Amino acid sequence: MKKAYGNTKGLKASQIHKIENLYRRKTPPEFIITPELARDISRLSLDIKRQIGLLIDRKGKIPYVVVGNHNEIVIPDTPEYRSAPGRLRGIRCVHTHLDNEPLTTDDLTDLALLRLDLMAVVQVGRNGLPKQVLMSHILPKTTDRPTTIPVSLAPGKTDIQCVELIQSIEEELSRITPLHSAGKNAERALLISVSTASRQDAGDSLDELAELVSSSGIQTVGSILQHRRKIDSRFLIGSGKLKSLVITALQKGATLLVFDQELNPSQIRSITDQIDLKVIDRTQLILDIFAQRAQTREGKLQVELAQLKYLLPRLITKNTAMSRLTGGIGGRGPGETKLEINRRRIRDKIVQLENALLNVRKQRRQQKAKRTKKALPVISIIGYTNAGKSTLLNTLTHSHVLAEKRLFATLDPSSRRLRFPRDTEVIITDTVGFIKNLPEDLLVAFRATLEELESADILLHVIDMSNPRHPEQIESVENLLTDLALQQIPQIRVLNKQDLVPIQERNRLCRVYGGFSISARKAASLRPLIRRMEEMVGV
Repeated sequence: MKKAYGNTKGLKASQIHKIENLYRRKTPPEFIITPELARDISRLSLDIKRQIGLLIDRKGKIPYVVVGNHNEIVIPDTPEYRSAPGRLRGIRCVHTHLDNEPLTTDDLTDLALLRLDLMAVVQVGRNGLPKQVLMSHILPKTTDRPTTIPVSLAPGKTDIQCVELIQSIEEELSRITPLHSAGKNAERALLISVSTASRQDAGDSLDELAELVSSSGIQTVGSILQHRRKIDSRFLIGSGKLKSLVITALQKGATLLVFDQELNPSQIRSITDQIDLKVIDRTQLILDIFAQRAQTREGKLQVELAQLKYLLPRLITKNTAMSRLTGGIGGRGPGETKLEINRRRIRDKIVQLENALLNVRKQRRQQKAKRTKKALPVISIIGYTNAGKSTLLNTLTHSHVLAEKRLFATLDPSSRRLRFPRDTEVIITDTVGFIKNLPEDLLVAFRATLEELESADILLHVIDMSNPRHPEQIESVENLLTDLALQQIPQIRVLNKQDLVPIQERNRLCRVYGGFSISARKAASLRPLIRRMEEMVGV
C-alpha cells in the first residue's frame, strides 16, 4: 500500500489507513471526481480537520494522495508526470476546503505553474458532505487571465466529460503553435529580462540576448521585459509575473527560459522548483556558444575551465534543478557526466586545467620571444563581437578565416603576416570578440589568449557603425581594455560597414570618433587605413 504524502503527523492509525485506501479508488474519464469519492474525502477531511488532496491521472487512477493542514495542501514533486511543450502535465488536482473558501490564489498559481490538467476544490459542509465543486483550467488562448474563472458544479453533477475537455485544451494549444513538431530536437526559447535600468537600456540588452540565442542555434518564440524598482531576491521576477510567464511559455511552446541577468544559485533553485522547464541565464548561454565554437585544444581547455567555475557554486541546487539547468543548452563542453562528480573532484579538475593553461602561457611567451628576435611589429584586431574583425583580417591578408554574420562566429585567435606597400612586414592577429558583461570566469580563462594583446604595437578597434548600439559597444570594449591594463597601446578606430550608413552620418561618426570609415569586404576602402598603419609602424 502506498503511503500518503504531506502532513500525516498526529493522525490515528485508523485515519491514516482510510486515507491510504483512497489509492484503490478509480474515477471514470467523464468525471472530475465521482460523487461517492467526493463524499468520502469530505468526511475524512472533516474528521482529521485537514485538507485532503487527490492527484488523478487521465486513466482515473490516483498516483498521489496528499494531506495538508487546515488551510492548504502542498503538491509533491511528480517526476513521472512531466509536461512536454504545448501539453499539460497529465494529472489533475482535486482537494477539499473546510471553510467554504473558493479556489485560492495558491490553487490557481499551482494550476498555472505546474501546468495541471485541472484544479478542483470540494467544499466541505458542516455535516461532512460536499456542498459544491469548483473547477478551473488553463486558458489555451493568450488573454489577460492565465486561467479560467472558476466554475461551480453540484457534487452530483461532475460528469463533464473531463478527459475530453483536457484533450480539447491541448488540441487548441497545438493549433496555436502548429510548428512545435517542425524541429523536435530544437530548443524554443522564451527570453526574460528583469531590470532596474531604463527601458531603453533593458530593451537593447534584451535585443542582444536574442542575437546570442540565435547564434547558439536556438529559436526565439517571444520575450518578456519587466521593469522593477527592486529585483526580487528569490525569483528575480515577481511571483505573479512568474505564473504569467509559465502560461506564456506553454502557449508559445517554449522549452527553455533564458534570463538576461545572471541567476545566483538560490534563484535557480527557487525558479526551477516552481516550473518544469529548462532555465539558463545570459552567462550560461555565452559559455554554451563558446563551447560550440572552440576548435583548438587551448580553446576547449579555456571553455571547460570557465564552465566548471560557473557550475561549482551551483552544485547546491537540487538534482532536478541542475538537470534542467545543464541539460544540453548551457551544458556543452564538460558534458553531463561532469555534473555527477562532487565538489572536490571538480576543484581537482580546475587545478589541472589551470596548470594546462599555464603551459599555454609559457608557449605563448616563447612565441613572443621569437617574434621579438625577428623584430616584426604586431597589430591586433579587437572589437565587439560581430563587428567584422575576421572579415577585415581576411581582406587585409587574403586569408580564409571563418567569418559569419553571427555573434562569436570565431573563437580561437588567428595570426597572419601582412606586407605593406613599402615592403614593411607585420604580424596581424584577430582575437576573440568582446561583449557587454562578458562572464568573469571566461575573462579569467581566456587571459592567456588576451595576453597576446600585450605584445601588440597597435590595436585596430573595429566598430560596427551600422549598429544603433555602437556607442555602448565602444564603451564595453574600452572598459575591458582598461581592465586588462591595455589602454596605453596606440589605437586606431575602424568604423566598419560604411555601405550600410548614409554618407553624412558616416562622416559625422568619423569626426566624433577620429576613425577611418571602411567596408571590410572591399579592399579599395582599406587604403587610407593601410597607409595610417604603415605610418604608425614606421614611427
